[in-house]
Amino acid sequence: MAKFLTPLEVTQRPTDHRWVLLAPLMYKSDLLGTWIVKVPTGFDTDFASVPRLPFMYWLLGGRANHAAVIHDYLYRTALVTRAEADRVFVEAAEVEGVSWPARWTMWTGLRVGGWTVYDQHHPENRG
Repeated sequence: MAKFLTPLEVTQRPTDHRWVLLAPLMYKSDLLGTWIVKVPTGFDTDFASVPRLPFMYWLLGGRANHAAVIHDYLYRTALVTRAEADRVFVEAAEVEGVSWPARWTMWTGLRVGGWTVYDQHHPENRG
């Protein structure tokens, strides 16, 4: 069963809108088999990059923070493909209790715009 194995412990950096992990975040994914994702202490994130448009942020902002950290880590490290990382995000958001419509909307945003971030970190994967 997919689950978070540790709590999300973060602090906000005073200079921007990013957050830093104070302790490792560990997640067991059913999609990835027995493999456990371990995001290290010190990793920085902006959580889910929901556009700051008032309606969109009201609808989706501040949700799936745990899942967003796992997703950011998978995107930056390329331990899995971009598509796998996006599916793990949806799985982890479900574990957090995010509704199906919100998960689907976030996944759609990842599939439409996530390639720019993924390619920024892994230009060799451009195809």
